[in-house]
Amino acid sequence: MMKNKYFDVIFTNHAISRLYNRGISQEKAYETFAHPDGQLNGKIPGSVKFYKKYDEQRIEVVAKKNEKGEWVVFSCWSKFKEKTPFHYQEPLLQKIIGNLVRKIFK
Repeated sequence: MMKNKYFDVIFTNHAISRLYNRGISQEKAYETFAHPDGQLNGKIPGSVKFYKKYDEQRIEVVAKKNEKGEWVVFSCWSKFKEKTPFHYQEPLLQKIIGNLVRKIFK
């Protein structure tokens, strides 16, 4: 069972839900936060995105300090390395036209 307080870090209910839905253990999320391979500024001012690679999986944890100076994890996800060297991307013009058609016929 996942807890809102794991060691010295607070996990929001949203973060716990994301961990559960994405099959990520709280232990791996904490390990990513505590011993990351690297970190970046998060989209929310003051937040930090921590990341760590585990074999073919990269776990990312977003956290921010609260007003008491405690770290709060509010989201987490994982990314997997592509299995094939080719990844299809829809051409830009096709993507724009598709978006326009969807907006017109909504």
